[in-house]
Amino acid sequence: MPSEFLGIAATNDGSETTPRSGAAFDKEYTLRLAWPHEDHGWDRVLFAYGSGSPDPAPAAAYIASRLERLQILLAHRPNVSYPTFAAKTFATLDRISVGRLTVHFITGGNDHEQGREGDTLTKDERYPRTREYIRIVKKIWTTHEPFDHEGAHYRFHDFVSDVFPVQQPRSGVSFGGSSPAAYAAGGAEADIYCLWGEPLAKTAEQIEHVKAAAKAAGRTDVPRIQVAFRPIIAPTEELAWEKAHRAVGAIKARKKRGHRQQGLRRHRTGRRPGRHRRPRLRHRPVRQSGPDLPRRLGQHRPAPQRERRRHPRRRTGPLVGRGGLRGQAASRASTTPSTCPPSSSSSSTSTSASPPAHWRDRRHLHPDQVTALAARRPRARRRRAVRHRHLR
Repeated sequence: MPSEFLGIAATNDGSETTPRSGAAFDKEYTLRLAWPHEDHGWDRVLFAYGSGSPDPAPAAAYIASRLERLQILLAHRPNVSYPTFAAKTFATLDRISVGRLTVHFITGGNDHEQGREGDTLTKDERYPRTREYIRIVKKIWTTHEPFDHEGAHYRFHDFVSDVFPVQQPRSGVSFGGSSPAAYAAGGAEADIYCLWGEPLAKTAEQIEHVKAAAKAAGRTDVPRIQVAFRPIIAPTEELAWEKAHRAVGAIKARKKRGHRQQGLRRHRTGRRPGRHRRPRLRHRPVRQSGPDLPRRLGQHRPAPQRERRRHPRRRTGPLVGRGGLRGQAASRASTTPSTCPPSSSSSSTSTSASPPAHWRDRRHLHPDQVTALAARRPRARRRRAVRHRHLR
């Protein structure tokens, strides 16, 4: 019996035991993890789905466009999009991957997780919807004429798609579950039926349930079986069990400390928890047409480079180089006694003369002129001027 090896694709370096070090979607890490699967002969990788996780479809398209052999198993929940839209998305992705796509339809076993995206159906109600959803997607993939659909969950009229999968007659369909409703839906519609890793006797019992459901649906073939395991490898069995217990302990400890929430805060702010930095805002005044409208709109974008150069701590400030300022500084400096030793080739009057035109920076000004500028506008006053300039 031929066997295939399925890996897992990830968009960041986080796991149940360790928080991620960057954003939720890191395309460099996603590609770096996919490359070894292709280089070492894995058949396909699963792009999982989560209510708050990055959309797996664009991530799968990104990997498919950069690898040549590795197949894609894309997880999808029917409640997040209409089947007409999803069928076109899957067909386009199959075109991008040149026929390497299999779609894994998720009914959802957790009501709370489903409710995060507005799915209010119960688990028993979701399985008939998934079955209707898969049938519609299959028909869209294989029908070149407009058709109508009137079902319990979906209704549309005169629809035909203009994009079709590379695989003929259609892309593969994957399904999973361990309840009688799941066996009935998957046995009737799936090409691949997915099971969790169980003891051999339990797994054999589940396979028989899938075969019986396929026969009850009138199929002459049966779905292929996929079983998911998480190998824990060590030199000896005893060390492997110790490693497994450490992993479980790390997961429990991380949940207790609430690292998941800290990881989310770090992603949203772009910084580690506890480190806060007020963003630079530029306010644009708007005309107020009602009592509820704001007077200013803040945009989270950096200020132009020219405004950064006006920061009071910069060596080039707005006080140097404007018309008439150097001449005023020179005239004031001429009344102040010189503190520099006179040069043998210049007189004391030439020391307080106006500087040349190319002296645009205070590094090139005479000390008396720098003193005159500081006396004319103190540092605190300069800070207030620069701060108010950003609000204009």
